[in-house]
Amino acid sequence: MSIKKEQISTSPSQTQTLGQQMAEEILKSPLQKGAVVVGLMGDLGGGKTTFLKGFARGLGIKKKILSPTFIIFKRFTIYPAWVKGTLPFTNFYHIDCYRIKKSKEILDLGFQEIITDPKNIVCIEWADRIKKILPKESILLKFKFKGKNKRRITLIPAK
Repeated sequence: MSIKKEQISTSPSQTQTLGQQMAEEILKSPLQKGAVVVGLMGDLGGGKTTFLKGFARGLGIKKKILSPTFIIFKRFTIYPAWVKGTLPFTNFYHIDCYRIKKSKEILDLGFQEIITDPKNIVCIEWADRIKKILPKESILLKFKFKGKNKRRITLIPAK
């Protein structure tokens, strides 16, 4: 999978499009040993949820995407309209670690089981709060304000 090291978005719709394109590319990739894990980091209002709205659309999810801040995570079934036949991925987990203080809290919610299933795609907002327990193959994206609607999205090494 090819992900650009740095991208600039100049609008929320462009941020969503980048998320959608990334999801569509992930869907075309072969299964790994564990889940595909995408960690999103950056300031509050930096574009993480906006990116995930597009990402979910790229997975064929039609439900409204909101940060699951108070319930920590939501699970959605993946089924993009363009897929013919069987899709290797079945679940999309949207996790929000904003309220997580210690990694153990997320482990108590079954996180290890979620990230070891290769049929799962997992996106984690505030991933920096649990970075120590993320799989070494995780895709990490940092969102940075560059203006009112402008964001820099940077791919950073996982470990």
